Amino acid sequence: MTKKTAFWIFLIGTLSSAAVFLGATYDTHRQVGTLANVDKLSDQVVAGKRAFEKYNCNDCHTILGFGGYYAPDLTKVVQRVGEEGIRYRVKSPELAFANSPRKMPNQHVTDQEITDLVAFFKWVGEINNNDWPPQDSKKRLSRGEQMMVAKVGVSPGAAVFQTKGCMNCHSLKGTGGTFGPALDKIGAGMTAEEIGKYVRDPKGVDPNSKMPPQKDNLSERELDEVARFLATLK
Repeated sequence: MTKKTAFWIFLIGTLSSAAVFLGATYDTHRQVGTLANVDKLSDQVVAGKRAFEKYNCNDCHTILGFGGYYAPDLTKVVQRVGEEGIRYRVKSPELAFANSPRKMPNQHVTDQEITDLVAFFKWVGEINNNDWPPQDSKKRLSRGEQMMVAKVGVSPGAAVFQTKGCMNCHSLKGTGGTFGPALDKIGAGMTAEEIGKYVRDPKGVDPNSKMPPQKDNLSERELDEVARFLATLK
């Protein structure tokens, strides 16, 4: 290869890369308003963002790809644990994580700040970010679920239960959250069909239920798998 050929390869490659970068940047900025639901950016959402920063939540949690990895990703936290689940964890972390190896300090967040945080998390969760983060995607078993099925030998339903946040609220054999009831013997009183119906629409079965519907958090396949798994617990 001559120096002249190398020069033209370098020049064309650089200009092409720069054109693609500038085009992608322009397209992203053009769609920010729509993808980020700017019209829903209320004063309460802004107040929640300020509370999020005030208590340095990013030191432990990731949101929209930024932050620490000690604690769960919060991008889709409303869909995963529900508004009441968030309130319980922030208000009483010593109870919510009593049986978990992962701990969260009680920051003594006020009730108004918690309400603002929930509004902020709801707004973030509705941003169209191409199905991020992957662990909350409804379209597939996550990498963690696939590894558990392949390497540990657990059923797909057990893998979903352990990786999709069910244990944030429920416990099995003394391990897991305390917000919801322990599920060690749930299969003794409910069939897989009944469990599946409840998980999809808890308030449709029990109007007093505080559990968020999981049909927005889990795929139909995951809902069926976890219902079949829970029905075996007797």
